Amino acid sequence: MRVMGIDYGDARTGVAISDLTCTIAGSAVVVPSRNREKAIADIARLVQEKDVGEIAVGLPRNMDGSEGARAQLCREFADAVAAATGRKVVMWDERRTTVEAHNILSAHNYHGQKRKQTVDAVAATLILEGYLAFRKRE
Repeated sequence: MRVMGIDYGDARTGVAISDLTCTIAGSAVVVPSRNREKAIADIARLVQEKDVGEIAVGLPRNMDGSEGARAQLCREFADAVAAATGRKVVMWDERRTTVEAHNILSAHNYHGQKRKQTVDAVAATLILEGYLAFRKRE
């Protein structure tokens, strides 16, 4: 089974899925998330199609480690994803993933609308890669 990484956002949610060996991020997509229920349904469909067994949802902590209102929204989203999929969902510290995603896209000359449509998928990939590395160490 594969592992999924999610970068939840108000407008778009990045979703990355590992390879079958759960060693690298294999694919990444963006699902619209203005309609939360549809986003959850889209993610549940991907979980079934791609045989995902575990999900890591990015948890946006403040730089001092505390959690704000956005973290609570992500926890609620993760709970809804767990209920819709029946899969284990873990929260993964996503501090600086969006900044790093923007840096990666800048280095590859992605700007404007092209960047806007890609940054969430890159952030989800970074969340997934971090979680996969953690699993490997454990």
